[in-house]
Amino acid sequence: MKKQIRINVTLDENHLPEKLDWEADDSDGPKEASAALISFWDKKEEQAMRIDLWDKDFTTDEMKTFFVQTLLTMNDTLERATGDKETCEGIRKFGVELGKRFGVIKD
Repeated sequence: MKKQIRINVTLDENHLPEKLDWEADDSDGPKEASAALISFWDKKEEQAMRIDLWDKDFTTDEMKTFFVQTLLTMNDTLERATGDKETCEGIRKFGVELGKRFGVIKD
């Protein structure tokens, strides 16, 4: 069975992202987004391929929040995939400290 996820990017006259939305075959229709960090693993080259997008209205504070949340959820994925609790605890502590510095996580 094959499923699709579609990402639509509307660009302004300067080719900057103005609007992002995505939709999956089993979703209830398009969902609007302000930013996306997408990674794929190139098995042949053994390296990550990335697409980083954010619309021109995405604020610096929103990026800080988005980045910290993404870092922490990527760490959860790494821990589930590898079982390396010790390393992931160090990453988690760094993510929380970064969130505090950014003002995203309150004491």
